[in-house]
Amino acid sequence: MAAELLHTQMPPGLRASHADRDRVVEALTGAAGDGRITPEELDERVTAALSARTLGELAALTADLPEEAGAAAAKDVVRIEQQGASAVREGGWAVPRRMEIVSVWGHVTLDFSSAVIRHDSLRIDLDMRGGTLRLLTRPGVLVDADSLVMGYGKTKMLSACDPGAPAVLRVEIHGRLSMGRLEVRPPRRWLGR
Repeated sequence: MAAELLHTQMPPGLRASHADRDRVVEALTGAAGDGRITPEELDERVTAALSARTLGELAALTADLPEEAGAAAAKDVVRIEQQGASAVREGGWAVPRRMEIVSVWGHVTLDFSSAVIRHDSLRIDLDMRGGTLRLLTRPGVLVDADSLVMGYGKTKMLSACDPGAPAVLRVEIHGRLSMGRLEVRPPRRWLGR
């Protein structure tokens, strides 16, 4: 894990690089996906990691996590192909670098609220006719649909609550959506929760 690497190979007082910070953020995100730290702890530790100056500061953020925490690797490309069906990715699913979505008269939901995010960007190549692509975001998940070609469709984009949160994932949507809907919003919170 990143903490072990930082302790064994380099002095803790040595200045941290962007790559060092990125490794720790990746390890923390994996640990959160495994349920080892809460979303609140993840936010605090990621903020601390991004502002850390030394390797020692970074090592302290993962010192209480086992080496294998978050060890499962995300695939580079995931393909969803369906007709008249629905696909849902939720819970601690591993976000890949790229998704290819081909859907005819179906719905696809990608819930990032508890997803394991190991990469800083996700490219979605979309070919959807008649259906809904729904992205459920969390603070730090930014969505760019400027390269999406819409035909007889509707787009609704609501940002997650904390605009000051550090960017964790940038989602870029490319391709075509015809006679369908793109919906980007945070997960709904029920009364009493």
